[in-house]
Amino acid sequence: MTPLAQRASDWLASRRDEMEDTLRRIVDIDSGSRDAAGIDAVGEAMAALLEADGIAVTRIPNDVYGGVLKAEIPGRTGGAPVLVMGHRDTVYPKGTVAARPFSRDGDTAFGPGVADMKGGLVVDVFVLRALKAAGGTGFPLIGLFTADEEIGSPSGRAVIEQVARGARAAFNAEPGRASGNVVTARKGGLTLDITVTGRAAHSGVNHADGASAIGALAAKITALHALTDYPSGITTNVGVIRGGRTHNTVADHAEAALDIRFRSVDQLDGILARIEAILAAEDVPGTSASYQRGHLFMPLEERHSAELFARYQTAATEIGFAVDGEFTGGCADSGFTGALGVPSLCGLGPVGGAAHTEREWCRLDTLVPRAQALAVTIADLDA
Repeated sequence: MTPLAQRASDWLASRRDEMEDTLRRIVDIDSGSRDAAGIDAVGEAMAALLEADGIAVTRIPNDVYGGVLKAEIPGRTGGAPVLVMGHRDTVYPKGTVAARPFSRDGDTAFGPGVADMKGGLVVDVFVLRALKAAGGTGFPLIGLFTADEEIGSPSGRAVIEQVARGARAAFNAEPGRASGNVVTARKGGLTLDITVTGRAAHSGVNHADGASAIGALAAKITALHALTDYPSGITTNVGVIRGGRTHNTVADHAEAALDIRFRSVDQLDGILARIEAILAAEDVPGTSASYQRGHLFMPLEERHSAELFARYQTAATEIGFAVDGEFTGGCADSGFTGALGVPSLCGLGPVGGAAHTEREWCRLDTLVPRAQALAVTIADLDA
């Protein structure tokens, strides 16, 4: 362990209570996606800690989603920066905190977003503070905290790509897996909103004059689901359907939301071409289909995380815990940095689970060691 890494690790060693207090404070702020006021309030709580330690914070405002927070520690010698990343939004609606605020049972904490990913935000903030207190790195260190990852990063992606392009490394503090592992690879994801149009008719009087959009959509769903190929990592799932007017009317419209997951960037064009062919087919005469693309998450491919993971494993051993890498089908902003060719590692927050549910939990006893391992990994990049 380098002297810088040792100083940062020592600084973090006594911060358990402070980290838990910070986690309680930000969990007890409703910050569901598009709750710009709540998301920005979480950002201000983070900024107060960073600025108190002399770390410069820039606020990039956005009235719709909430702003981006950018913290910067200048490097002693310059060069390509290293990023630590996280998102401040959760999936929970306003009022959730009043119903079930932060709580704890022994070393396990509960509450909306406690793992995904407010625990990771705490790790990020304290790692930045620790490295600043330890004397700083030779390269610039940037903390980038966005507002809308849970809904596909519609405003955050452009900022992430702008800041990350050419970076030396990116570390995303999404929750550590329930197994204790970090994330070395993630699927990419794309949502398509499908619309099918048909021709209405009375289902008893002149059924033959109708063209059922629901019938056409049903045929397309069967074909779309058949594209799932587990060995290649491609999955397709129609998770929402709507359509029709009444039970005795041939449906003239139907809609569906299709979720597509894929393991590598080069799979996307092929799967889209097959989907477009399915949608172009006239399964029921007189019907037609169209689609609109939703937000796209890029995959984090293992080739972009391998070197950083090896460094992180070494750091974790020095801190005193064992860790392995894990693939997950969930998407995250680390896919955007990986797709730029930036070495990227994810799942570096405290160990947690049951994300997006009322049972969401986080292990408080992993806050300090996970922060130490990340700080040591970053500091050792300076060697």
